[in-house]
Amino acid sequence: MSLPHSRRRFLANSALAGIGGLLPATAQLPRSKADPTFTIAPDSPINHSVMGWCFNPMDAEVLAQHCVDIGLKGIEGIPREAYPAVRKLGLEISLVGSHGFDKGPCNPDFQDEAEAKIRDAIDVAVEFDAKRVITFTGMRYDGIDDEQAAQNCVDTWKKVLPYAEKHGIDVVLEHLNSRDDTHPMKGHPGYFGDDVDFCAELIKRVDSERMKLLFDCYHVSVMNGDIIRRIGQYGDIIGHYHTAGNPGRGELDDTQEINYPAIMEAIVATGYKGFVAHEFLPNWDDPVAALRHGAEVCDLPPNG
Repeated sequence: MSLPHSRRRFLANSALAGIGGLLPATAQLPRSKADPTFTIAPDSPINHSVMGWCFNPMDAEVLAQHCVDIGLKGIEGIPREAYPAVRKLGLEISLVGSHGFDKGPCNPDFQDEAEAKIRDAIDVAVEFDAKRVITFTGMRYDGIDDEQAAQNCVDTWKKVLPYAEKHGIDVVLEHLNSRDDTHPMKGHPGYFGDDVDFCAELIKRVDSERMKLLFDCYHVSVMNGDIIRRIGQYGDIIGHYHTAGNPGRGELDDTQEINYPAIMEAIVATGYKGFVAHEFLPNWDDPVAALRHGAEVCDLPPNG
């Protein structure tokens, strides 16, 4: 028997009201409601950073000053020659680059190069009082044997981890998606470490407190999903976070599917104290407004 229209509408509205009562108070902000005056509280439980390459061609020092104005605490993905200037502004270098995602240690041709560049990145991190450097598995190659490639990665990282341990630097492995082939930085077809659970297993095989996972919420969303549960599952080995909207790696607005306020709550619940770096590709007319909005979406109240 069909219900009268008024009865169906009443039930639908009641259901929506019930769902609304379950949503977090910090619901994701649509772009039209972004606050142009928002700044991050100094005692926010989220240590915000930004990935500089996403905001090219904006000068690194100009971007850094915007970060200071918004209240971000870190910046990464900028030329090393800009490090002294951004440090003078009071920002931390939240992550130091190393060998790049294409020439990684899964390929025996690049093992020595990857090791050398990670060591160099550790030296730079020490010089500028940074706490972590990035690494990648590298790309699949002709004739790859998956287990041997995995062992190549583990062997290379085991060679360099004593150096990282000596200097108190974390080496963080980034998982990347291989699914999106629409843009060279939205996805990386052929990337060996394209499964976050596999990357976590590699980290555990290295068996060092200084070997960590870089949990990129965008890449995990594309390849694996179940983001919040995985944050809880891998919280003890996560050393860095990246954000971006999915689909498209755009802003953290109402055009995408990832619920960042809930994710930030999950991150804080693990006791994480490191950086959350915003690594989205701005589509808005004003990229600084987009960055401010992303920080607002991902921020939590003190002791939240």
